[in-house]
Amino acid sequence: MTSFSFASSSLAAASAVRIGLISDTHNLVRPEALRHLEGCDAIVHAGDICEPAVLDALREIAPLTAVRGNNDTGAWAAALPTHATLHVGDVTILVVHDIADVGKYAQRDGVRVVVTGHSHKPLIDERGGVLYVNPGSAGPRRFKLPISAGLLLIDGAQVHATLHTLTA
Repeated sequence: MTSFSFASSSLAAASAVRIGLISDTHNLVRPEALRHLEGCDAIVHAGDICEPAVLDALREIAPLTAVRGNNDTGAWAAALPTHATLHVGDVTILVVHDIADVGKYAQRDGVRVVVTGHSHKPLIDERGGVLYVNPGSAGPRRFKLPISAGLLLIDGAQVHATLHTLTA
């Protein structure tokens, strides 16, 4: 497991922390995705990266937390965690590729946000006080699903999620 803390007090210009959410890039780094992530304080990739060059491109924009997806194989991918926990302001975020695996990793007490990928279906849903966000897929189009990414805005204990279609 990876644990990452990002204190909003370390930001000079803004009180809210912007976390860019991306998943299921499948070795495709779209310029639209990079533009969406510009200006973020941190980026979360929820798996199915497929090549380490994707992570390199994202790290050029902001600090990156990434988890391994079911299509991430090889030595480079073995070094990625299956899940990660981030602490941003007063908000704890659990990142795992497949929502079906959340129960394996979560001592969910205190988790306010769960970020997943895998389905390629963008989703924001709040259940039992936990915000579930799947940014969808920023990689190759699958079926008729949109090409999308997401954003978390965190200010202290407040969190707001949005989804963004990247291409028409």
